[in-house]
Amino acid sequence: MANTDFPGWHGTTIIGVKKGGTVVIAGDGQVSLGQTVIKGTARKVRRLSPGGHDVVAGFAGSTADAFTLLERLETKLEATPGQLARASVELAKDWRTDKYLQKLEAMLIVTDGADMFVITGAGDVLEPEHDVAAIGSGGNYALAAARGMMDSNRDAEAVARDAMAIAADICVYTNGNLTVETISA
Repeated sequence: MANTDFPGWHGTTIIGVKKGGTVVIAGDGQVSLGQTVIKGTARKVRRLSPGGHDVVAGFAGSTADAFTLLERLETKLEATPGQLARASVELAKDWRTDKYLQKLEAMLIVTDGADMFVITGAGDVLEPEHDVAAIGSGGNYALAAARGMMDSNRDAEAVARDAMAIAADICVYTNGNLTVETISA
């Protein structure tokens, strides 16, 4: 099958919401190939505990690529315990410069409860504005919905869940089967 014939994998919306001293990362479970849902219960949000410091990570993109990046992030966090920003920058530098890692197709949202970052293969480590970050197929929908709710009396988890529900209603590559992890500073 020629590359132009391959319909492409789609799936996953991940959102991170920081509000009231709590950070929530939520992700849906859908993986699609073209117009077909291959799996609806994938788990793309994980809790890591390198060196006894909890970190929550959500990923969009290729699962194998994301797991490779999560393993690398754990190694960086073990080398710099409790320093998520430093470990994230080191991961992004490696991702950008290593010929093997450059081919990886994924994005990450990571948090230790105090800081939240989006890490990309372009070498970016972005701290989101307005305490909301979103990636993946329905990321823009979830981001817009969450930003609209940040001034409400909803807590971080309610904002994340409601934003994901809106994204699932709009984006055909996002479903309502959520994995939610909460962490506080």
